[in-house]
Amino acid sequence: MDKWRSACAKAWAKGPKLEKKNGQHFLEEKPAERGLYIVGGEEKRPKGLLIAMHGGGAGSGDAWSSHGAYQSAASELGWLMLCPEVLVKTEHGWTDSGTEEFVLRLVDDARRTWKLDANHVFFSGHSMGGYGTWTLGAHHADRVAALAASAGAPTPVTGPSGKYEDVDSGVIPSLRNVPLVVYQSDDDPQVPPAANDIAAEMLAKAKARWGGFEYEYWRVAGRGHDEAPGGMPALLAKIAKRVREPRPEKIVWQPALPWKQHFYWLWWQTPQRGALVEAELDRAKNEIRVTCDRDAKGLEVLLDERLVDLKRELVVWLNGTEVFRGKPAWRLATVVKTSQAGDDDLCYGASVPLVRK
Repeated sequence: MDKWRSACAKAWAKGPKLEKKNGQHFLEEKPAERGLYIVGGEEKRPKGLLIAMHGGGAGSGDAWSSHGAYQSAASELGWLMLCPEVLVKTEHGWTDSGTEEFVLRLVDDARRTWKLDANHVFFSGHSMGGYGTWTLGAHHADRVAALAASAGAPTPVTGPSGKYEDVDSGVIPSLRNVPLVVYQSDDDPQVPPAANDIAAEMLAKAKARWGGFEYEYWRVAGRGHDEAPGGMPALLAKIAKRVREPRPEKIVWQPALPWKQHFYWLWWQTPQRGALVEAELDRAKNEIRVTCDRDAKGLEVLLDERLVDLKRELVVWLNGTEVFRGKPAWRLATVVKTSQAGDDDLCYGASVPLVRK
């Protein structure tokens, strides 16, 4: 098992790397420049990685704006900073037109280039960048240590009354294990507080239902669409000491992307958008219980000695029915498919399918 992991890690380390020089670069130069990002912060010996997302909207958005806002804070914290620019400038640019994949590739390539610890990756952004922080942070909660959203909210859902009653699918449930700080001014003319108010309300309901959900809703008066009091240094200070927990004992996942198959110690070959998956580990009993409100075909529990006691009998349940009892077998295919991000903490050697073919 260790040899398989080591071989996969070495193969990943030989993958693409980023330009280290401070300033503007492109992820792809040929056949045309695509994937603009700016390097900043601490470049020599960074202690963490900050993805700083810019604001904007339809026809607007500039990576240099986030560089200017976050450069000082990132340097003070000793974090490398990457400021990507959305591929297409739309109202929800961070989740449109391949930009989300671009951001995740930047994370992987930066970790490879600077040999960064996967447990110290942070997302933050202002305005539309706050929306990106909420949304990408939820979609990829297993990849980040903490999130700091500034004057931006997840997409709200309007009910029959015409008022906001929920937020877009795939956000709130998946944030159970990620510390989150949300800054909002009560007089913001561009991002009024109603959207973040309902998001905070949904977080409170989720916390009561599932536990977890460590968050702070930093709502202030009289700041308009400006940064928080104290600027980005004050915002990032609230998450600076956070470290990712890659193997939480309880997971809640609401898939939003067909290509996001791996989430903590779960794997879903064909994730169903909007499904709700709950998985809980009982280390004392060496049991894992999973519930899923959709057809769970292709859904697997990933396993290794860091998660369960593989010397003992393991029992796995799905929706109250026992689906596995015994000792799972090591498989090279499982190591390979869970090693694509070069993240040893998310690499597993065994799995249990929850639905037999």
